[in-house]
Amino acid sequence: MGPSLLQTLALLVFQALIIASCAKSGPKNSNLFREYLGAEFKQVTFSDVPINSGVEFHYILSFAIDYTTASSSPSPTNGKFNVFWDTDNLSPGAVAGIKAKHPNVKVALSLGGDSVGDGESAFFDPSSPETWISNAVSSLTQIIQEYNLDGIDVDYEHFKTEPDTFARCVGQLITALKKNGVVSFASIAPFDDEEVQRHYMALWKGYGDLIDYVNFQFYAYDEGTTVAQFLRYFDEQSGNYGGGKVLPSFISDGSGGLAPDGGFFTACSKLKSEGRLYGIFVWCADDSKGLGFKYEKQSQALLAISH
Repeated sequence: MGPSLLQTLALLVFQALIIASCAKSGPKNSNLFREYLGAEFKQVTFSDVPINSGVEFHYILSFAIDYTTASSSPSPTNGKFNVFWDTDNLSPGAVAGIKAKHPNVKVALSLGGDSVGDGESAFFDPSSPETWISNAVSSLTQIIQEYNLDGIDVDYEHFKTEPDTFARCVGQLITALKKNGVVSFASIAPFDDEEVQRHYMALWKGYGDLIDYVNFQFYAYDEGTTVAQFLRYFDEQSGNYGGGKVLPSFISDGSGGLAPDGGFFTACSKLKSEGRLYGIFVWCADDSKGLGFKYEKQSQALLAISH
């Protein structure tokens, strides 16, 4: 005898509840917009960037680096971070001003970056991991409190240590800053490079529960990336950083990945329809200034739409 209609209906209801429960447990669409600024010294200010009141807006100051500040021959400092962004235009007072004017704004700093000084690669290169952790917690706490910042982003792109050392140092740094109430969120900024991925995936494996966002540099893929390719890349990286909020991204001038005028917003609309658009981030405001920030406006308009 087959199942009764009542039994069949009960099974369907049970399955629907399971699906709804799974959907609630994972990341969902977000109105988060994030933008890096200050690395290229093009005199961009916080107020230059249009801010949509319908989004959560994160500025990311670029960069704080654990190197000496001598431009001719900077050297690693074993975790003693210095500010390398455009402090003339992006000062503590400027941070206070933009946050007072826009309650939806938070400001973070990013660690590392590609280069330091006159273009030398900025390596993650602790001479003593335990001392690096102590120095990093102390120096970054000072900078974050001076600037009244809200979070950190990790964007090391070159390494002189094994992935496990990177994971332990950076993971314990994030742990301490969060535990001490110095920051309320943390993100990482990997890209599709074997060495880079080895380091960040080790960090994710050990400390992923402390990392709020994955600013994956999708613009590091080849210029001319198609919408279909981008969506495959997004699926791949969502698998690599399982359970994480992987954010789509573009570079302002369209010189890599899926360009903002080449289908990026089509891809984001597709992700949003699937409940997988956890935010958007942009590299960078310094370059967008000359373009009138048109893609920042378009990004925020998409994120502000609720459905």
